[in-house]
Amino acid sequence: MAGYGMKDDESCGMILLAGNAHPELARLTSDRMGIKLGDCTVYNKPNRETSVDIKQSVRGKHVFIIQSGSKDVNNNIMELLIMIYASKTSMAKSITVVMPYLPYSKQCRMWRRSAIPMKLIAEMICKAGANRMVSMDLYKKEIQGFFSIPVDNLRASPFLLQYIKENIPDYKNAVIVAKSAGVMNKATSYAERLRL
Repeated sequence: MAGYGMKDDESCGMILLAGNAHPELARLTSDRMGIKLGDCTVYNKPNRETSVDIKQSVRGKHVFIIQSGSKDVNNNIMELLIMIYASKTSMAKSITVVMPYLPYSKQCRMWRRSAIPMKLIAEMICKAGANRMVSMDLYKKEIQGFFSIPVDNLRASPFLLQYIKENIPDYKNAVIVAKSAGVMNKATSYAERLRL
């Protein structure tokens, strides 16, 4: 990307690692920050077990792991947990998880005799060794309380609203529709801010 000089991770004390959930997001982030992606291989063995091989030293470094949820969320979570644990056991100074879409976030309440899977995911991420979590538009802000580490819940709405205004011709004649009752408040907020 023009205007961004690639920094050597050794000089900035930061290493950016990525799982297989969204390689394009990892590449774009790396380009924008001007820091090359760390040398890490994440793959499935023939028996489908996840294996992680970090091929450079993370000792004393601030490690940022980019891994979102995709259609293969269970595998994405295992990749993330093993990457966190591998960084921790390799003596990383700090480990920040950057997970724009947090899987299982809609399963954050108890229904009858069911479990709360989101609480389990949060506890596993913390137990694996993460020091901080960065996500976007959590389904419920209360999810932050499931983590024993700081959680940054970023908002996508300013960027989405700007995108609509700049890229949707005649957007002022549009209608905002909520796909379910659970997102009615969000749809109403978007409509009000776009004056629709």
